[in-house]
Amino acid sequence: MHNLWSYVICALLFAAVSPRGAAVLVDFQVAQPPAVPQHAKQCTVKILQRDFAFSFGLYVFRFFSFKKPDSMDEPRAEVVQYRPPTDCGTPGTWAAVTLNFAVTSNGTQFDRLAIFTFQTVESSLAEMLPVILHFFAKPGTFILQLDNLIQGDFNGIYSTTLHATFYASSRENPPAKQANMIIPLSNLANNTGNDGSVPPAFSPYKRDPTTKRGRKYLSTLLRERADVLNKLYPSGNGNEVFKYCQSAGRLKTCVAQQGPFREVRLLVDVAGVAFPYPVIFTGGINPACWRPIAAYGALDLPTYFLGSYYCTEKRICFPSTLYLRKLTRSSCKTADHRKNHFVQCGGLRADPHDGRRQREWRHYYSITVTASRKIHIAAEIRSGSGKKNRVVFSQELEYVNRQAYSDNFLVQNYFQSSSGSVLSTHNNVPAVSDAFSYPITIEVTSNDAGTSSSTFIDHSYDRTLRPSPFILGSTIKERQVAGGFFTVDPATNIGRGNGTNNNTHVPLSHCVV
Repeated sequence: MHNLWSYVICALLFAAVSPRGAAVLVDFQVAQPPAVPQHAKQCTVKILQRDFAFSFGLYVFRFFSFKKPDSMDEPRAEVVQYRPPTDCGTPGTWAAVTLNFAVTSNGTQFDRLAIFTFQTVESSLAEMLPVILHFFAKPGTFILQLDNLIQGDFNGIYSTTLHATFYASSRENPPAKQANMIIPLSNLANNTGNDGSVPPAFSPYKRDPTTKRGRKYLSTLLRERADVLNKLYPSGNGNEVFKYCQSAGRLKTCVAQQGPFREVRLLVDVAGVAFPYPVIFTGGINPACWRPIAAYGALDLPTYFLGSYYCTEKRICFPSTLYLRKLTRSSCKTADHRKNHFVQCGGLRADPHDGRRQREWRHYYSITVTASRKIHIAAEIRSGSGKKNRVVFSQELEYVNRQAYSDNFLVQNYFQSSSGSVLSTHNNVPAVSDAFSYPITIEVTSNDAGTSSSTFIDHSYDRTLRPSPFILGSTIKERQVAGGFFTVDPATNIGRGNGTNNNTHVPLSHCVV
């Protein structure tokens, strides 16, 4: 196997200990392995080490009226200065780079979201080598944000360590290719995580009247590039698992509003959309279901790729907006504010089978939400060198969410499926080829007091991603069936439960070009 490309894989290890002094409990997630040289010289360096105690920020203590602990004087995020090592060759000539991220916690712990930022780029745990080499080849700022809160016996300190391993290149393992330019779509902060929060829509490159840089500057830069690849990795940041079970906003009697449908739009000259995989974090829906195997994608969010069909010679080419679309009461009417860019909300149906008023919710009700997208764009692109490229982009996406409620919400059943294909070609050569299917079924039965529930979850990740100059191809067929019982003592707010988790994987197929 040629080692032109690789992933940076962060091995994330959670160890929850309760009571203190007990044996370490290991929680893991099956993930795509890195493609690295087998016999290359390796050099490992420690990037950072930090114990996160009260790292949530002062606003949390003001909101909950907690007393500010002395440790709150510490920075919220860990900010370190990175310098590239030279023991494995000239910086930037490596054959591969991997990261190992270890996390342990002493105490009964809730989920926490960690955000890595390097050179103002928010990275996923599985990253493309062309992206990483571009930044690791030169000094820069590395930021780890892990918002943690300690309250009595409910939480513990998160101890984190991050190491990087560099693989030296050789004749057998040539240096990996690099991107010429990487432009972060982030908040560009230098002291905290660089994740961009949406909605509302935001553009990280609004024109600065002082420096004259921004949209016009970025447009000029992108027009000079022959190939541009956009990469997205959206996250619900803790509330991810709840959106699949939200009722549409048209039903005013529902507990949750705004509906289950989400799409992430990167609008660059109109188009660019992803239907995200339904990620369930390590305590999602029913914590008993995810020990010791976490749900797929919980520790390394899936990524989505969009082609460069919009960077034509005469058109402005810049990330104009990035926002999260929600299906609400008014979302199904027509389309986007751009006249040639449409999303079709196929239907919203509420069916009270017993004919009573919706607010009673005593018998059986079902809700169905559908959405679809179909787009085809062809353009001739002339780069700064004068080279002409014919670029074609096509995308077909389908979405359905079915919800059924009975016995005054004590019995809840959900089914959701996102599927589709994305194809982007440059002179008839695939730049992005992505076919996917993400079905999930959730069944929850609760008692009258709301203190205990039993859960059944069946979800799959079926995706074929063909290789291209900036994408390591893979075929992943993964299915997880989990069930569990969970109960909470209302007096102490301490929960206990038991569960089962069956993980099935078809062998991964890696294609390297």
